Amino acid sequence: MTEPDWLRLNRANWDERVGVHLGPRGYDLVDLRQGRGRMNAIEEAELGSVAGLDVVHLQCHFGRDSLCLAQRGAASVVGLDFSPPAIEAARALAAELGLADRTRFVLSNLYDARAAIDAPASFDLAYVTWGALCWLPDVAEWARIVAHFLRPGGSLYLAEAHPAALVFDDLVPGTDGRPGWFVPYRHDGPLTIDEVRDFMDPEARLTNSRTHQFMHPIGDVIGALLGAGLRLEWFHEHDAITWRMFACQTKGTDGLYRWPDKPWLPLAYSLRARKD
Repeated sequence: MTEPDWLRLNRANWDERVGVHLGPRGYDLVDLRQGRGRMNAIEEAELGSVAGLDVVHLQCHFGRDSLCLAQRGAASVVGLDFSPPAIEAARALAAELGLADRTRFVLSNLYDARAAIDAPASFDLAYVTWGALCWLPDVAEWARIVAHFLRPGGSLYLAEAHPAALVFDDLVPGTDGRPGWFVPYRHDGPLTIDEVRDFMDPEARLTNSRTHQFMHPIGDVIGALLGAGLRLEWFHEHDAITWRMFACQTKGTDGLYRWPDKPWLPLAYSLRARKD
């Protein structure tokens, strides 16, 4: 079967990013390698204890957060990603850190996750964060997959870029140095983007620069979770985000990026939804 363009292009892009993100200007893994990995300030404030939990981390990239969850006492962590170099790097990092006995990294497209991880209703926590949903065309099916893996009483923790902020982009610069109007909030279908820059390493230039991304309004995400049988416990909006989404943003002492003067629009959101 021929792969759809969105999957082929996005995988090539993320395959290339793995080397960038493991490079000298990529993710800081010092704390993780010292056995005390930390997450971003938003997750640190909201996630709570994972001790003794079975966790599935969907779209795990090279497993940094997966391994951090294991270090924090999760009974088991299964990470899934569609990038072969990412999964290879995750497995190598797990072995280096002595966490291979409590972590497993699975190579699969998100939409094939049920077959790739044959463990329905087996997890206490589904963990999905930062730049995950924008790569998926069907958020309703994503929500059904999340519900499929959760055991009764289990929950989803989701932290994401706010779609109200994604309406703007530096690819269409405004006249005042701020990002300009880029895409309608309810844009339907794939958005083809050619972007050679990487969000972690400003000096990197990507060869596989074309991607297909998707807008998922807040109402669609929450509606998908409710439609999959989950119950929304809480929903938060944030005036900060974990990477420099726009060039004009300033970095705070908490490591998060904000608008330079006033919190004009939310930059991120997070939620917890539970399976009864």
